[in-house]
Amino acid sequence: MISPSPNTVKQDSDSVFFELTRSICPVCRRVIDAHILLRDDKVYMRKRCPEHGPFEALIYGDAEAYVGSARYNKPGTIPLKFSTDIVHGCPHDCGLCPDHQQHACLGIIEVNTACNMDCPLCFADAGVGFNLTLEEVEGILDHFVETEGQPEAVQFSGGEPTIHPDIIPMLEAATRRNIRRVMLNTNGKRIADDDGFLEQLAGIDPRPAIYFQFDGFESETYRILRGEADILDQKLRALDRLAEIGCTVILVPAVERDVNEHELGEIVRFGLKHPAVRGITFQPAFHSGRHEDHDPLTRMTNPDIIKLIEAQTDGLFVEKDFFPVPCCFPTCNSMTYAYVEGETVLPLPRFLKVEDYLDYVSNRIVPDLGEFSAETIQTTLEALWSSSAVPGTEKSGRDFALSCSICDLLEESELAAITDHVFMIALQDFLDPWTFNQKNVMKCCKVILLPDGKQIPFCAYNNIGYREQTRQQLAQRQRSRRKAEQEGLAFDPEPLTFSFNSNGAGK
Repeated sequence: MISPSPNTVKQDSDSVFFELTRSICPVCRRVIDAHILLRDDKVYMRKRCPEHGPFEALIYGDAEAYVGSARYNKPGTIPLKFSTDIVHGCPHDCGLCPDHQQHACLGIIEVNTACNMDCPLCFADAGVGFNLTLEEVEGILDHFVETEGQPEAVQFSGGEPTIHPDIIPMLEAATRRNIRRVMLNTNGKRIADDDGFLEQLAGIDPRPAIYFQFDGFESETYRILRGEADILDQKLRALDRLAEIGCTVILVPAVERDVNEHELGEIVRFGLKHPAVRGITFQPAFHSGRHEDHDPLTRMTNPDIIKLIEAQTDGLFVEKDFFPVPCCFPTCNSMTYAYVEGETVLPLPRFLKVEDYLDYVSNRIVPDLGEFSAETIQTTLEALWSSSAVPGTEKSGRDFALSCSICDLLEESELAAITDHVFMIALQDFLDPWTFNQKNVMKCCKVILLPDGKQIPFCAYNNIGYREQTRQQLAQRQRSRRKAEQEGLAFDPEPLTFSFNSNGAGK
């Protein structure tokens, strides 16, 4: 018998072709086709730019969870008003345009580009640029209310927003409007050292929740990620001062492979014990802005972090405690909640079948539980498993209390003071030029709010060219405003415009 020639033997692919989507070239930002592939229980994106060749990146560390996440994909909610028309197609009509599949759960206002740090991984590439005026921010807030009715959450960011001279009036302006939750994103430096600023922050009613940069406990972690090795003491001092004035804090660690992945359990245990901390949002480091040099095949993803949390907390939280967030694309964000009393930590999903009530695909009837209808249970869990959820607030406390009542987790007497016992762990994997996925962007519910009313999905803003063009135009607007003021002239700014080359890259 003659053996077949090697050239005549067909070979199987090393991957399962799962789906086709659209992405961008990491070099020129041209919009190109991308294949989503399953291989070795992981999920990869493979794409080819006609000019710059092939690229491949790890996008999810658990293939089974990725495939199964579709059932958590909640139907989107349409905003009251769209701000742009469909002209060029996604992702070049932001936004939000009528093609967008979700309203804005969280609006982010970057009030400045200046910063008092110089972090090597800064996706915003903070530095010289612009300061928004209080008038501009008030206009942004008014338009956000116009498009959302009652916006769920707004977050002030930068740069470093605490060094903006008008940040306190800006926060106060947000609290006066019909916005449920107001947040301040900060590295904590000014809070740690400026008594006057802390006093002003304490005077805001209700106080904003603090989204607090906190990457771990080792000097080497901060040297690599933040460019400053000796800032832990300053961060701990800021957290203690926030506890003194009664601010809710969400720790936000950026997680980088081979840098601080071994510190996740310690961060969780610290957060559970600190009186100010009500939650943690772990963010796999994404490689945009300054932070582009990396191996895209070994990057951290949400499932990787969840497994590390389980291993490093000795089962305090386990993989089955975490579920995708349905309002965005379900592979972007996962979270869990627990009731905490001293050393006792009771994750809610161990007492209530969260997966049954956040399943939007399976054709089956989910049961009422006692006096609570399935619809009531689903609505309550949707409020908790949301991109706009802020632990430590009265709203999250009520929703968690109702969940505990449903599953008889706590006695009636324990529910009254439950807000201080609710703890959240979330994971948010933002897209970068290697992992950019158009279908995720089309359902993104975290948006950058701009002065002319545009609302740009976060991962489009940081990857396509919107950020660079916004920075250039707002810096020029600031120069023109100052010149007009010096000459005693009225200033009427031109609206922001965005242009892209024929291949889709930002000009």
